[in-house]
Amino acid sequence: MYLVTGGAGFIGSNVTAALCDAGQEVLVCDRLRDGEKWHNIAKHPIAGLLAPEDLWTFLDGDPGIEAVVHLGAISATTATDGDLVAHTNMTMTLRLWDWCAAQGVPLIYASSAATYGDGSAGFEDDPAALAGLRPLNLYGWSKHATDRRIQDLLARGRPRPPSWAGLKFFNVYGPNEAHKGRMASVVLHKYRQIAAGEPATLFASDRPGIADGDQKRDFVHVEDCVQAILWLLAHPRVSGLFNIGSGQARSFLDLTRAIYVALGRQAEIRFVPMPADLAGKYQYFTEAPLGRLRAAGYDRPAISLEDGVGDYVRRFLTQSDPYR
Repeated sequence: MYLVTGGAGFIGSNVTAALCDAGQEVLVCDRLRDGEKWHNIAKHPIAGLLAPEDLWTFLDGDPGIEAVVHLGAISATTATDGDLVAHTNMTMTLRLWDWCAAQGVPLIYASSAATYGDGSAGFEDDPAALAGLRPLNLYGWSKHATDRRIQDLLARGRPRPPSWAGLKFFNVYGPNEAHKGRMASVVLHKYRQIAAGEPATLFASDRPGIADGDQKRDFVHVEDCVQAILWLLAHPRVSGLFNIGSGQARSFLDLTRAIYVALGRQAEIRFVPMPADLAGKYQYFTEAPLGRLRAAGYDRPAISLEDGVGDYVRRFLTQSDPYR
């Protein structure tokens, strides 16, 4: 049985779906709360739903877990409760690391491209580069602090899981993200504006030399994230810290135009000022070097922005049931 924390969330529910489709037993550790999040796992025969506060009691009972995919986190880049974010994103991950090491269970955990800060120190997933990174927000710091502590444990020769991977996800989009609200992908937000008959709005540039809408990110379809995780689970000899992205930076204008193309409509785009709470904390460029993952043997091509956005819009967002 596989344990997927955050298994009813965005990336987590897509991993849950893929594992269930492959005939695996999947135990989801998550909170559904009072929204629509339950739809993310409604189509799949999960082995059970475990509340996060019951996780450690469950693990103490020798549950026969084959591998842990730890995706549960506070992922809001605007989060301000430092104690809660540190406990949820760092302490819980390190505790799972210790449990997996003691039990001989493989661990995959979610890091983030937010660890790279403004990108001035590059986007290399080489552990030797970690000391030079400066995240721009609390969320990014919590993931970065976790990565650094795990590397420190490895350097000190402390017990480790038999295989492990920390995944630095870039800008992920795709089905099952509606519950994320403001933190959902730009694809979902722009689609909703367009579907409501409004022009798509993008942030104007507040940086000299960068045109409005030409801010660039590495947009990666959630299926690419899922396939990388499945590959790592199937190749337990591979361990390390890895970027998960498309490998190609594309502009917000490119992404928005792809939505209009998928809908068969002429683009109508309006630029708005950068929100005050994002000023000085906004990444203007991200791009995932994938050399370390490729060198480890993962050779699946990334889904192009046009193909990924087109599939998401046509097969999910425009449907009465948009869930995977």
